[in-house]
Amino acid sequence: MATFTQVHAPNPPLTQQTCFHCQELCPDERLYTDDKFFCCEGCKMVYEILNTNNLCQYYILDEKPGQSLKNRRDARAFAYLDDAEVQEKLLEYNDGHTAQVTFYLPQMHCISCLWLLEHLYKLDEGVFNTRVNFLKKTALIQFDPAVTSLRKIAALLASIGYAPDINLADVDQARPKALSKKLASQIAIAGFAVGNIMLFSFPEYLGMDRVEDAWFARVFGYLSLLIATPVLVYSARDYLVSAWNGLRNGNLNVDIPLSLAILSLYFRSAYEILSQTGAGYLDSFGGLIFLLLIGKWFQQKTWNTLSFERDYKSYFPVAAMLKNGTEETSTPVNRLVPGDIIVVRSQEIIPADGLLIKGSAKIDYSFVTGESDPVLVHAGERIFAGGKQTAESIEISLTKRVAQSYLTRLWNDQAFKQVEKGKISRLADRAGQIFSILILASGLGGFLYWAPTSMATAINAFTAVMIVACPCTIIFSISFTMGNILRILGRNQFYVKNSAVIEALASTQAVIFDKTGTITQVAQQSYQFKGAALSFSDQAAIKSLTKHSAHPLSRRLYASLPALPTLPPEQFEELPGLGIQGMLQGLQIKIGSAEFVGQYGGGQGVYYAVDGVVKGYFEVKSRYRAGLSQVLAFFRKKRSVWLLSGDQNQEAVQLAPYFPNPAHMQFNRTPQDKLNFVKNLQDNGQEVLMIGDGLNDAGALQQSNVGIVLAEDTNNFTPACDGIVHADEFDKIPQFVRLAESGVRIVKQSYVIALAYNLFGLSYAVTGHLSPLIAAILMPVSSVSIVLFGIVSGNLRARRLRLR
Repeated sequence: MATFTQVHAPNPPLTQQTCFHCQELCPDERLYTDDKFFCCEGCKMVYEILNTNNLCQYYILDEKPGQSLKNRRDARAFAYLDDAEVQEKLLEYNDGHTAQVTFYLPQMHCISCLWLLEHLYKLDEGVFNTRVNFLKKTALIQFDPAVTSLRKIAALLASIGYAPDINLADVDQARPKALSKKLASQIAIAGFAVGNIMLFSFPEYLGMDRVEDAWFARVFGYLSLLIATPVLVYSARDYLVSAWNGLRNGNLNVDIPLSLAILSLYFRSAYEILSQTGAGYLDSFGGLIFLLLIGKWFQQKTWNTLSFERDYKSYFPVAAMLKNGTEETSTPVNRLVPGDIIVVRSQEIIPADGLLIKGSAKIDYSFVTGESDPVLVHAGERIFAGGKQTAESIEISLTKRVAQSYLTRLWNDQAFKQVEKGKISRLADRAGQIFSILILASGLGGFLYWAPTSMATAINAFTAVMIVACPCTIIFSISFTMGNILRILGRNQFYVKNSAVIEALASTQAVIFDKTGTITQVAQQSYQFKGAALSFSDQAAIKSLTKHSAHPLSRRLYASLPALPTLPPEQFEELPGLGIQGMLQGLQIKIGSAEFVGQYGGGQGVYYAVDGVVKGYFEVKSRYRAGLSQVLAFFRKKRSVWLLSGDQNQEAVQLAPYFPNPAHMQFNRTPQDKLNFVKNLQDNGQEVLMIGDGLNDAGALQQSNVGIVLAEDTNNFTPACDGIVHADEFDKIPQFVRLAESGVRIVKQSYVIALAYNLFGLSYAVTGHLSPLIAAILMPVSSVSIVLFGIVSGNLRARRLRLR
């Protein structure tokens, strides 16, 4: 372990030192350690902490990684985090051994920040891991509450320069994100500067003689330069830092041409003003930064609006069983409020935090923490949103509302299925780099061409090319167009994980349907028992077991039996694709397929066995969903259509009109068979869309390129799927696919428009006749027009498809 000795520099250097941690100027040289100067005790302390824990690579990854800690918050400022009620609001999960919290860290700005935060466990042994979302500036931290605490972690983050921005009002109330204070101040400074610079430039605009009025020209020029400097240092900082980081990492990003234009305008202007050889281009410089930031604000505002509607106004089309006395009613999750009692059956996801009040809970929290071992929860203990019940049904008293944004974030976690980028996304990534190279080459070529004859024209040509070309329009196109499509689909009760799913949905070549609960309407199925008449105790046993299952057949069978008293089963177990079993009053009860109960060679139906003796089976008569013929006909035009069912083939005759090719109907398929079938199609080069109920086909849904779960007043949300559609909207699936295809076409059209704009702008800019100010106006206008084109086109297409 390193030791530190604080001494005074024996011979103070003539130049003022910069802080080793934050690179700001040191007020003096009192703080001196290991040949390194520091501006304050805070920066010195951070260095010592990092050095002691062998984390000084933090200073290598970025040129200026640290934040000044002169005004750091005292650790006592986080004392309120020890309050149990505050922890209840902030902690997303806490079982006594593992707790989870997400902090917003606005100071995060570079790869060093990312690296340090992901190594937080080295600074606090109670921290298990940290997952950082750099774009949202959030850190999800999992820790052991017995070793460390929320207060200690917040204080630690503050001590190393990342004080969490905690606003408890944001926890209680969802609202659209406001304009960030930093962006607002950047716009304000740039707007103030450009207005005043243009005011100072009026003599130039009116034809002032620079020789006769040299004093005015010199004073106004100096004032303009003074006002423009904060614009360069502060308002344009994000573009310059992004360009520098791109160069350091070997990535030619879209901010490099912009940064060259900004720097060339500023320093050329500074040279002309200081040498009294011209008036410079500071009005164009200030206008460029101001308009760029206004465009950035418009993009941020539009994106926040789309994201807010998706996360808070359109809910997963799933329902929970709300208990009111002895009655249970299916209720959409967005209507649940704290104090409601819900019933959660086997294999169902818990939609919101609550307290267990009845039943034996074995909760699989792999959706939340990544750990799949079930956690045993006792009555009165807390249960967290995102967990999955793996035993019999339980009753939970909710303590929080359903947090749509939280479930969405879990759904998109990298631990679960990730849809690969589509062709247009990959094209956007590649096109941005190609455009950047083209812009740099065109700008340099224009400069070299005009430099021998007119340096002013050469400067104009170079800066205009750097400014007017806008490779970022390609990125905006896919982000905003697909973001709007996600919002429209959510309004129509089709909730999609992310924009990559839309691309994948549009390019699928094979479609697989599950049968029970997918193309059949479970609520209208009829059951007739074949075998000896069921006694009162038999009916009570069947009802007692099916009560705890979320499978559509179990739910329908439970509802079809008369109102009878039920008993809590012992050792309840649900085996996907087979059936359910449990012990009731010492008897082993099995309900499921013929093979599951031991009736080998048995036919179609739901079999019932007691202590190994098969007493008969329920014959199921299915009714198919309205619009099934139209849905299948739509897919057959361009795709191969398949039916995979775990049932026997007794319904093959009834299904023949829907599936004319007998080879495309496969029965008696286990969950593993379904998964293997999807793999075989993919091995043959086909992209697969799987539509199921998420119960017996979770593996196939996860393996498919796009997996969609059909929800029918049930809580069958599963992280294995890519989309959830309410059963009432089944007949709209063709419209959803058409909208996805339209979204891809709109993005491609946007690419063509962006390419045409850039080629036209470049060809005119290299002539040297396009002023930097006009180029600065055209650049954000092009970005805004592309965004509006994508959103308006998507809305019009949705209306033509009769979608809300």
